[in-house]
Amino acid sequence: MSKTYDVAVLGSGLVAHTLALLLARDRLKVALVHESSARPASPETMDIRAYALNHASRTLLESLKVWPEGAAVTAVRRMWVAEPDRDDPATLRLDPDPADQPLAWIVDVPALEASVGQALRYQTGIDTLTTAPAARLTVICEGKRSATRAERGFEWNVRPYDHTAVAARLQCERPHGGVARQWFIGGDVLALLPTGGDDGHTVALVWSLSHQRARALLSADASAFEQSLMQTCDQALGQMSLQGQPAGWPLELSQARPWVKPGLALAGDAAHAMHPLAGQGLNVGLGDVATLAGVLQTREYWRDPGDIKLLRRYERARKAAFAQMALATEGLYGLFGHADGRIQTLRRWGLRGFDRLPPLKRWAIQQATGQQA
Repeated sequence: MSKTYDVAVLGSGLVAHTLALLLARDRLKVALVHESSARPASPETMDIRAYALNHASRTLLESLKVWPEGAAVTAVRRMWVAEPDRDDPATLRLDPDPADQPLAWIVDVPALEASVGQALRYQTGIDTLTTAPAARLTVICEGKRSATRAERGFEWNVRPYDHTAVAARLQCERPHGGVARQWFIGGDVLALLPTGGDDGHTVALVWSLSHQRARALLSADASAFEQSLMQTCDQALGQMSLQGQPAGWPLELSQARPWVKPGLALAGDAAHAMHPLAGQGLNVGLGDVATLAGVLQTREYWRDPGDIKLLRRYERARKAAFAQMALATEGLYGLFGHADGRIQTLRRWGLRGFDRLPPLKRWAIQQATGQQA
């Protein structure tokens, strides 16, 4: 007789793996389903991915004992935002008290994946399969291009942006000092995130720019890429050299409707995707799995994990959280992703005004660090 699981988790990424660990910790019988065709990244190719994780995500991952250590984690101690202009520049600085926790942590994805993978190998109650088994609840965490989501009849609404995100890893002449730097130039947004530890000389680049300019940048040789970047950021960290191959992907705001059906739930990018402007993608996905695991843990003893009334508790909570973050990101994109000169003037005025209001800056720091006092 085939085994029936409490929950089948479909996906091979951090959201799926974290959910499987949370559910197994709560003594549910879990099947973690990876596609048999999934292949690991080539060891010859440097993995340039990095995530900006907030306090809630760190607390969740530490509870599972999978938070990486050493240079794989870099604390963001300060944030610097600029709207450069020859005649009318504007800047904003967020400088928490040194005694406070960092604004965020930039985490190398390979190190986090390795830590989570090790935890999965030792966690009892999880069976790794290549095909979805019978389960009281199936959670789809396959990413925004999920085939299973489409097969199960979930609608996927997409609103594409006019931008492509270009990501790269760079070695810098000067240390980053734990500062996350961001420039708003015309309609482009360029961010340099500190990596390599507190005294590191490497940064993760996320550059949102028009599709045409992104294609030209990604097709350029390393020297041309580096020169374009250094010119744009005015050599903020001195000479910069590419580490590994840059990558790019088109940006969109997307969401599934609904997020749950009887015996089915979506989580992470399979449920939603947003602009990386605020750096909240994985944070929102980890919020999904923390909420879903909590709903399942506290359910009435007689209620099945796939009960639609139970799953709607999860859907209501996470849709509200996503809507709030998507609204904030949309507002930022509408303001900072606009090349109109009048909007640029308004941006510079707003940045300068924000920078001159300590109470507003303290509030922003509290929001970023989770200290909503």
